[in-house]
Amino acid sequence: MALNLVSPTEIKALSFLDTTRSNHRLRKLSSGIWSKTKRNKDNGTATFGRRVKCSGQASPPASAWPGRAVAESRPKTWEGRKPITVLGSTGSIGTQTLDIIAEHEDKFRVVALAAGSNVTLLADQVKRFKPQLVAIRNESLVDELKEALANVEEKPEIMTGEQGVIEAARHPDAATVVTGIVGCAGLKPTVTAIEAGKDIALANKETMIAGGPFILPLAHKHNIKFLPADSEHFAVFQV
Repeated sequence: MALNLVSPTEIKALSFLDTTRSNHRLRKLSSGIWSKTKRNKDNGTATFGRRVKCSGQASPPASAWPGRAVAESRPKTWEGRKPITVLGSTGSIGTQTLDIIAEHEDKFRVVALAAGSNVTLLADQVKRFKPQLVAIRNESLVDELKEALANVEEKPEIMTGEQGVIEAARHPDAATVVTGIVGCAGLKPTVTAIEAGKDIALANKETMIAGGPFILPLAHKHNIKFLPADSEHFAVFQV
């Protein structure tokens, strides 16, 4: 049996062809199926092969979100390096984001950092990137963070708890917010950043899974852009 196929978007017909040579008659069945039969001496019927035809029309793929890929009416502007806020700065996404910023310090600067409880790493990040605002969600660790930053000349403002993370998300100087907070804890700061007109580098799945029906119209309302910042998000972005 031979299968003849062309490009999926150019399929006109599929043919399953019987390669056996025979002079037996063809009988057309329903749905475009042809059956080759031979009547035997016992008045029975034996089927030797069949041809199946199915038609398809070539057409360009439809846009995943029609009407959403539009030019910005008011492009965001800033002086010098692009200002970035990183939420979840001590996690995997956050540390990789800061690695990229460190490699391109002529293009980016950090204005705010937010983390959960890793005081040691957060303090190192503050010393390296000199943000204006630092938020630590675990309020009981604020004194430890202050002690770790005691010798820093340009001390940032320090805020705690969920409200601190929210303030980092809507920092007035930030142009883009990287949302690397894990789970539903990252949903509210992301909403806050959108409402403040920040573009979102998205690495928090719950933003789309739990809040998609609300988040997408909100993003459209505030004329902000979503950029995928993790593998799963990038895969969805490509669909």
